[in-house]
Amino acid sequence: MRNTILRVAIGIGAFRFIVGARPAFAEETAAKPASAGAKAGDVESKGDGDFEIGPNYENAPELTAKDGVAKGDVHEFTMDSADSKIYPGIRGPYQRKVIVYVPAGYVAGKALPFVVVQDGLSYRNTLLPVLDNLIAGHRLPAMAAILINSGGGDAQGSERGLEYDTVSDRYANFLESEVLPRVAKDFKLTFTKDPNGRATMGGSSGAAAALTMAWFRPDLYHRVLSYSGTYVNQQSPHNPQSPHGAWEYHENLIPKSDAKPLRIWLEVGENDNGSKKDEQSLHNWVMANNRMAAALKGKGYHYRYEFAKGAGHVDGKVVRQTLPEALLWLWRGYPVE
Repeated sequence: MRNTILRVAIGIGAFRFIVGARPAFAEETAAKPASAGAKAGDVESKGDGDFEIGPNYENAPELTAKDGVAKGDVHEFTMDSADSKIYPGIRGPYQRKVIVYVPAGYVAGKALPFVVVQDGLSYRNTLLPVLDNLIAGHRLPAMAAILINSGGGDAQGSERGLEYDTVSDRYANFLESEVLPRVAKDFKLTFTKDPNGRATMGGSSGAAAALTMAWFRPDLYHRVLSYSGTYVNQQSPHNPQSPHGAWEYHENLIPKSDAKPLRIWLEVGENDNGSKKDEQSLHNWVMANNRMAAALKGKGYHYRYEFAKGAGHVDGKVVRQTLPEALLWLWRGYPVE
């Protein structure tokens, strides 16, 4: 049996923003719809709110390939830095791997919904069988997936850090102008232009990149899935418009902006990166994700926040348990044929 998930009835002030703190959780029966303005019975509001899972985890059954379930076509190719005008390489030439998943039975010319996955190859063995099973079961729309790696390295001064931790529209524009057109041409795909049919996901800085894509280009993406999001100050080079990097999302950007038409699923581990650091460090993932959930709640977003007890950073056992249900929540309200 999967662990029982307890729903939370908390407001912004309920989070205790101290080192290692986490929200206090109430029983499911005491919970109210999390999104301000959400109407009772609104299918898109089902499952909104704050939840606690763990500390024991089991793999979701949808991760196992099943006999009789049609598998999507999987293609792999390499992109060279020399082919990019947006990311030519801050430390010299580099390459990035890309996997393209095309759902079984796709008919050329039909506009496909899709999900873009940062650090994509690390999700190959989890995401692809889940998509096969959920699409075959008519629980998710038939969609493509673009699993794209970064240009390499990590954190400040790296190509990955530049791409994922920069708080701007640069990475979304890279995907829109340099990646998606190539994928569409090479594999004869037609991607939907409807932002409701476009999702993006990742873990750590890849999650921050996913949110940044949707935040700066809501005309392109409305759905975001985030594991252990790096909503901390890890931006490099410095950007005076966002001096605290992705910490700005919960500190300023979300609270001080009109709500955008986004749907956001996010998770953090109890023992995530920097969980013992103080606020002044701007580098505590638990604190940052707690505050993200509070900020989203306060602005009336459709959001779901899962606090994973006993878990670490982008914890594999959490991903393997939650990914199917996260995708099902993420795509609520989108038609399934």
